[in-house]
Amino acid sequence: MSDRSLVDDATVEAFRKDGAVPLRGLFADWVETLRAGVEKNLAAPSSDVRIYEGSGGRFFGDYCNWDRIPEYRDFVFHSPAAEVAQRLMGSRTVRLFHEHVLVKEPGADVPTPWHHDQPYYCVDGRQNVSLWVPLDAVPRDTVPEFVAGSHAWGRWFQPERFNRTPLFTDDRMETIPDIEAERDKYRILGWDLEPGDAVAFHFLTLHGAPANRSRSRRRRAVSTRWLGDDAVFAERKGVTSPPFRGLKLKAGDPMEGPEFPLVIAG
Repeated sequence: MSDRSLVDDATVEAFRKDGAVPLRGLFADWVETLRAGVEKNLAAPSSDVRIYEGSGGRFFGDYCNWDRIPEYRDFVFHSPAAEVAQRLMGSRTVRLFHEHVLVKEPGADVPTPWHHDQPYYCVDGRQNVSLWVPLDAVPRDTVPEFVAGSHAWGRWFQPERFNRTPLFTDDRMETIPDIEAERDKYRILGWDLEPGDAVAFHFLTLHGAPANRSRSRRRRAVSTRWLGDDAVFAERKGVTSPPFRGLKLKAGDPMEGPEFPLVIAG
């Protein structure tokens, strides 16, 4: 079972209640490894790369490169991430869903809109967690923010592209509330973060992130997304993100396959 010294009972309880918690310093020893991996990723992105250009610096996003970038693979299989995920999810098994790299260069003025992740994904189940690890200091005005408790609302919101158009057609999900216009209605969480800290959050927790308006600071981060015992394949109304082309799974199948390596067998 997972090491309780990594994540105490109060943190587990806060994760289950709020859907997002900070984890201080757990990945400090992995910062340089992940930075090296990010530089390789920037130099040779995958075919699924997304680059958003505003009037300032670029916003780079890429995913599903763990099997070709050794530093990411090392982190997945040898860092404490899987044990942390096991403890937070309360799961016997821990399987990688994917990693996601996000780099906001200085002056990148494209914000990340409010959303939650699971409607974008080809997975159902409650036992899941994302571990968002910053590789640069992230002050509170640049950090991702989370609506406390939103993972437990029992509501699924329509996934949108960055231009606010629906990702799927006729998905019958709710339109996402205008969180930004009504911030005082919600308990919004965010923290000053240092390299090697992390934020753990549930796939259904609403979150968004401001632009990086600094003219000197990068904001590099690597998220790893983890699945527990109850994860099953889900069919959506269109191409999911990540798309996971060529999967042989059917709705309700366990998330088994080389794309989703089992890191802790239980």
